[in-house]
Parts: sequence; C-alpha cells; structure tokens
Amino acid sequence: MLEPLIVSIVLVGALILFIMERWRYDVVALVALLILAISGIIASDTVFSGFGHPAVITVAGVLVITRAMVNSGVADVLANWLLGIGDRPALQIGAITTLTALCSAFMNNVAAVALLMPVGIQVARRFGFSPSRLLMPMAYASLLGGMMTLVGTPPNIIIATLRARTGEAPFGMFDFTPVGAGVAFAGIAIMLLTSRWLLPERNAQRSREEMFHISEYLTEVRLTARSKLVGKQLRDVPMLANTDVVVAGLIRDEQRMLAPPSSLQFQVGDILIIQSDAAALKTLVEAHNLELVGIKGLDEQILRSEEVELVEAVVTAESPLVARTVRAMNLRRRFGINLLAVARQGADLRERLGDIRFSAGDVLLLQGSNQTLVEVLPTLGILPLAERNLRFGQPQRIWFGLLVFAAAILSATLGLLRIEVAIMTAAVIMVIAGLVPLRELYTSIEWPVIVLLGAMIPVADALETTGGTDWLAEQFYAVAGQASPVVALMIVLGAAMLLTPMLNNAAAALLIAPLAISIAERFGVSPDPFLMVTAVGVSCDFLTPIGHQSNTLVMGPGGYKFGDYWRLGFPVEIVVYVVTVPLVLFFWPL
Repeated sequence: MLEPLIVSIVLVGALILFIMERWRYDVVALVALLILAISGIIASDTVFSGFGHPAVITVAGVLVITRAMVNSGVADVLANWLLGIGDRPALQIGAITTLTALCSAFMNNVAAVALLMPVGIQVARRFGFSPSRLLMPMAYASLLGGMMTLVGTPPNIIIATLRARTGEAPFGMFDFTPVGAGVAFAGIAIMLLTSRWLLPERNAQRSREEMFHISEYLTEVRLTARSKLVGKQLRDVPMLANTDVVVAGLIRDEQRMLAPPSSLQFQVGDILIIQSDAAALKTLVEAHNLELVGIKGLDEQILRSEEVELVEAVVTAESPLVARTVRAMNLRRRFGINLLAVARQGADLRERLGDIRFSAGDVLLLQGSNQTLVEVLPTLGILPLAERNLRFGQPQRIWFGLLVFAAAILSATLGLLRIEVAIMTAAVIMVIAGLVPLRELYTSIEWPVIVLLGAMIPVADALETTGGTDWLAEQFYAVAGQASPVVALMIVLGAAMLLTPMLNNAAAALLIAPLAISIAERFGVSPDPFLMVTAVGVSCDFLTPIGHQSNTLVMGPGGYKFGDYWRLGFPVEIVVYVVTVPLVLFFWPL
C-alpha cells in the first residue's frame, strides 16, 4: 500500500507545480520520474524507457514534418487563395478557421497557427478590418482541428497507444475523425455565429505604422569634429550598445548603410539615423557633442532597402527571449539585428526599450539583413508576421513534401507500416531532400514536450502498476456506480476539460486516459468511448491565453486582453461539451 501512496503524493506534487508554473513542465516531469526511480518504484532499467515510446517518436516526427510543410512555401499558396474569396469578414473568418482546422489535423497545432497567422493579418489589413476578428477564432480552430486525426495533437497519439492496454489494437489514423470532425464543425459554427459580438474590434492593429508609431522616434544626428564618437566603434559606445538608442542606419558620403555592424568606426560628417525616445536622444546629443539634423520627413521607409528589411515577429512561449530584458539579450551585438519597437496587446510600449522584459505574444519590430533575419528568427523562437518580403520557404517543393506526407499517412492507415515508422521515415526523407535544413532539424522539435512525454509515461505507468489507477476507479464507481455509464462519460469529459487548462494537454492525457479505462472496466462497458471523450476533453483549452501556445501566439498580434478569451471561449466550451457525448455514443457505442 506504501508504493501507490508514494506515487500519488508525487503526482499530486507534480500537478501543483504544473499549475503554479514556477518550474517548466518538462523539469517537473523529470523530477517526478527521478523521485520514483530513486525510491525504487520504477525499475532502474526502465526509468528512461518512455523516451523510446512510440508516442514520443511519432510526436518528434510530426514536428519535423510540420517544419518541412512550413518551409515548402505553402503559406504563399494559402494567402493567394484567401485573398481571392472576398472582402467580407464573415467569409474570411469562415475560410481561415476551416483552413486552420484542416491544417491542424495533420500538423502541430501551434505550427498551423504560425503558418496561417501572417496570412490572416495580411487579409485583414488588405480588406480594412481588424486582425482581432480573425486570430482568436483561428487559434481555437487549431485546437478543434487537432482532434480530427491521430497525428493532429500529441494527446491523440498518447491515447491511441494506451488503447493497447485494453487488448485492442491502437487507434488508427482516422479513428478520431468522426467525433473530431463533428466537434470541430460545431465549434467553428458557434464562433462564426457569435464572434462578431464577442470579439473586440482593435483598430490599432490595422497597420504596422499605427501599431509602432516608428516615425515618431526617428531622428538624424551628425558627427562634428568636436564629437566624442569620432574614431570609436559602435559597440564601444555604452549608450549605443544598451538598446535605449538604436543606430538604425548611417549616411556617409551620400551612401546609406542600414543596420550597420557593431565594428563600424565613426567618422567626422557621418549622419546617424537614430531611433529613440526624446529623453535618450537629448542625453546622447549632449554627451557626445552631436548636431541635431532634424526629424522632418523621416518614416520607416528610410530604414529598409533591397538588402535590409523591417519585419514584425511574435514571441512564442518557447522563445529564449521570454522573461529576459531587451538589454540582457543585446540582439545587436549577439545576432546582428536591431530591435526598434515592442508592442504588447496591440499597444506600443513607450517605456525605455532596454528595460522591457519580453513576454510570450509580444510583437517585435526588427531590422536586419534578409539573410540574417532568416537565420536568426528560428533561433530566437520568434515568428514573422504579415507583409513579409523574406522568402522563408521553397514553394517549388511543396508538392514533393505533400506527397511524402500523404504516402506516410496512407501506409499507416493501410497497416503497411506502424505509425511511428511511417512518420519518422517521412521526416527523414524531407530532411534528406532539403525541406528541413540540418540547422533547423533539432530546433523544429519541441524538446520540452518530448521530455515531458518521455518522463511522464513511466510515471503514469507506475500509478497503474502499483494499483493506484484501480483504486481511483473504485472510488469513482463507489460514488457514481448507481448512475449510468453515460453519466460517467459526461463526468470524465468534464474532468478532462477542467484539468487541461491547468496542465499541459499531453500530461493531462497521460493522467486521465488510464483512469478512464479503469472506470469503463468497472461499469463493464467498452473503454473506447471513454478514451474518445478524454481525447476531446484534453484538447479543450479555450478560456485563457496561457493554457495553450496557440492562444498565447495570437495575443499580441490580435491586441487581445486576458478577458477577451473567455468571452468567446466559454460558448465554444459549452457547445463542445454538449455535442461530444452524443457523437461518441453514436460512433463508439458502449
């Protein structure tokens, strides 16, 4: 009896730490795994067996394939299609949410949003309505679409493999489709009917100029013979290196040099294009004997050329920038790019730039050479938004990538290959073909998710092997045993929907699915419907911007506030709850 008690205590502690978010979820999972290993509950030769689990391999392969689809240039094709369907917001919302759901059915949820978010912003700006009308429905559609196939979301992969514990074969590629498609259709329908009244119209997000007000902070200053900057390199001037003042360009002998390198040596007569607030500019001019040339006629066009681009990019939840200050990151010195402005919830942050602490969802205005930006943005975990002139993809290879992925899906569906083998084979082919450059191979994998799965699978197994799962199922049956299995289904679905916003959805699936199987066994019915409602429940995270990365990703570009999410999310949650059990009982009878 001692072992299940220890496992339960460890799991409760892990749940509390997951909810508190003091430590990242992968670290919490590893700590839980190591405690059970040291205590001897998990055998030493199986401690890290979870990292070789088919679910872990499949998730890693899907993430690599997702990067290949993004790199192939599919965004350009989708943008052209969406721009041609008309300028009515209702049509655009319907088209982009449906398209996001379909993409999310076959790729990572967050990647589907990252792929289509620039398209949505471009469409909104082209036709003159706020991106806030599009982006939250798009994020929610990615969660709904992920329910539709085996590879749509990691919880489905986990639940599919756990079905083997019931003596049945794991769920196949499209076993989730009947229920998932019905739930997705209902969720998208309610968003189309209600989003016009429930979503804010954030007009400040219509254009980059309106969001960042960059022209208000641009000034030209000239170096005179008395200037203390003459003969010094840019990186050696503390005020120019601490990000409060950005040297966005330099004019020398009538030649314009944008985003100059840190090794640049100043000369008499140089005109610096400075981006800063008034206080920092005054300090710079007075401290270094600079001559103020003027600010009239300057706009962001002076900061770009054929070689140097301005790019809007959004900070993802996994970005190394999160919680660090602009000054600490020193993007100019370390990466060769200038950070010109930061917007949060649709508003330009007017505080000293160097003191800003990055948050997930922040929108950054960056300046740098085309090649540098292409290389640096993935490294920093930030995603380019609308009006990109950069070519991040390889459009001529889109059909090759789609055919390889389709072949993998078909071979798994027909039983020719196990799903993990088919997916990983497709991923390797795409790497060899160059759709995923080697420098992007490992950055395309969300390692915190992989570590979470690899650590939590043995922990969840320990709860079952020590009898903890059976004990919990017995307690549930003692309370609800007089009710029908349908009521039990509704309770499991509700528990999954309530728990998921507090946990990573993969962790929620690992904890709830084994318990759902045991509950079904107590009632003497098929575990399949219980697993299906669990799959739906752990994908429902519509109430906050922090529960799922898709929601976080659209917060800055959409200019949303925390309370905006539950206003639309609550009706979606209600509709999903109402339609799920009837759909499950129809396609997966008890």
